[in-house]
Amino acid sequence: MAEKLFDEFSPVSTQQWEEVITKDLKGADYEKKLVWKTMEGISVRPYYRAEDLTNLKHMGTLPGAFPYVRGTKSDNNWLIRQGYCAHESFQKANEQAVEGIGRGVDSVGFCLDGGKPVSKEKMEILLKNIDLEKVEVNFEGCSCATPSIIESFIAVAVARGCKSKEVKASFDLDPLRSLTKTGNFCCGNYMANFRRCLEIAADFPNIKIVGVEGYAFNEAGSTLVQELGFALAMGSEYMNLLTGLGFTADEAASRIKFTLSVGSNYFMEIAKFRAARMLWANIADEYGVKEESSKKICIHAVTSQWNQTVYDSYVNMLRGTTEAMSAALAGVDSLEVLPFDYQYREPGEFSNRIARNTQIILKEESYFDKIADPAAGSYYIENLTNSIAEESWKLFRQTEEKGGYTEAFKAGFIQAEIKASSAKRDLNIATRREIILGTNQYPNFSEKADKDVTLDIVTRGSNWERSENPVAEPIEKYRGAQAFEALRFATETSGKAPKAFMLTFGNLAFCRARAQFSSNFFAVAGIEVIDNTRFATIEEGVKAAFEANADIVVACSSDEEYAEFVPAIKSLLGDKAILVVAGEPACKEELVAKGVTNFISVKSNVLETLKHYQQLLGIK
Repeated sequence: MAEKLFDEFSPVSTQQWEEVITKDLKGADYEKKLVWKTMEGISVRPYYRAEDLTNLKHMGTLPGAFPYVRGTKSDNNWLIRQGYCAHESFQKANEQAVEGIGRGVDSVGFCLDGGKPVSKEKMEILLKNIDLEKVEVNFEGCSCATPSIIESFIAVAVARGCKSKEVKASFDLDPLRSLTKTGNFCCGNYMANFRRCLEIAADFPNIKIVGVEGYAFNEAGSTLVQELGFALAMGSEYMNLLTGLGFTADEAASRIKFTLSVGSNYFMEIAKFRAARMLWANIADEYGVKEESSKKICIHAVTSQWNQTVYDSYVNMLRGTTEAMSAALAGVDSLEVLPFDYQYREPGEFSNRIARNTQIILKEESYFDKIADPAAGSYYIENLTNSIAEESWKLFRQTEEKGGYTEAFKAGFIQAEIKASSAKRDLNIATRREIILGTNQYPNFSEKADKDVTLDIVTRGSNWERSENPVAEPIEKYRGAQAFEALRFATETSGKAPKAFMLTFGNLAFCRARAQFSSNFFAVAGIEVIDNTRFATIEEGVKAAFEANADIVVACSSDEEYAEFVPAIKSLLGDKAILVVAGEPACKEELVAKGVTNFISVKSNVLETLKHYQQLLGIK
């Protein structure tokens, strides 16, 4: 039946498609109208066809086969991780972890003070009632005291009679991360720590020692190509260091674990993880790694902090869900979905449960773990995988040519690349070319900041602690929403209650559309919005604005009506309110000549414009 059905439809060539598209464009530029240029500089075509796969070298492999672009295993199961802070109390962290395990977690992460040794007794408290042969245990924040932490962990495992091959754990010893975040290495003897740690864990093949924390680049506003390219450069440098200490390439590669972020660019993120497996497999191969298992990259993914918001924080649940979907479909080894309130308080039972259940639903109800590499064969994703791999490899090679990661970082190359990208992203957010839902677009008009939110959280977040004697300038952690959140927080805490009044008149379609745009515009800064359907006369509108004690009056109508009525509105308002015109009317120069100076439109830099109005309102 299928063959007969397709016999009735003649194939359509790419040339035929292009001819129709060109005709429909009516002379418009094809590249500008239909080709999407990503932040990474990748040109995404409006459509892809089977012929676009013919020149892709990675095609034709199976899941579990080199170069592992389709996954490192034959299924798609991943570990559900949740993190717990053990800084204040090992017992509390243990209780939280045990509860999480009972509710579906099979990989726990304990955040420790990496500069302090951990005794076997304390480790027993932390690991109480945790089956080390069934649950992966990960220690975050490890640095100078890592050998002590590993010794205590293995001592507990041995005392319990655990089979060494069944124990899965990771210790993120990562001096390059410290250099990146603080400007200096965590400790002077990190080479000795590497040697000691690998020797201690020699009989435990599934313990990862070295953590490549690529997510730090995402937290500084990098592109996903930069995150991957620089993470690979870090991994390559660790291979050099470990083999230089006398360990074989297989011993070195088998002890490395990558932690990468997963952002909200759905298909691009799927492609990023597929590209990561392929590139690392080839790097490991070049280092002379023999064992297939050692060529397989181990990836832990964590949902992006850069995307999270303090205001309208429940939207973080939506971000976390789509990000988790990308990571799961891409075939990561483990995944942590950050709780929606992670940015401004210690997550509680509710937010942890939602974060945990996001993954459980993807497994138990959506069956994401049943099919390996479901994206395989997608013309679009396969081409994205290839493009991201090519661009990441270029950046990796550039870093290597500068002497490797450390030398490139000391020279400022890595910081400059990330700053350029973050500045571009900031501008896109300020002009709303990039939307952060609930923050720079479609805010919750009546929302006030949660009681746990402080100025420090809004303006700086949980930034990394800078080294006292940096050998290089560290990258800076921030969130994309911070500038807009600071704007809104300043309004809330100013002691004022500014109001923006929509003076709607004339053409109903225009006045309503522009009133909705303007309401959304001013609500972003936490300014109370008073919207109106339409006034019969501008005199009626101005009177209502005075009665409402409006600080800002926004004229909302059609361009044709502005020339006549806006000067009259200005005369009626006097200096009792700030007059703003919604739109960029043809008569703008004429209005400016008559003293009307405030305009807002889709072309406005929303952030800078709102800062200007805050200054006029006396809000610092």
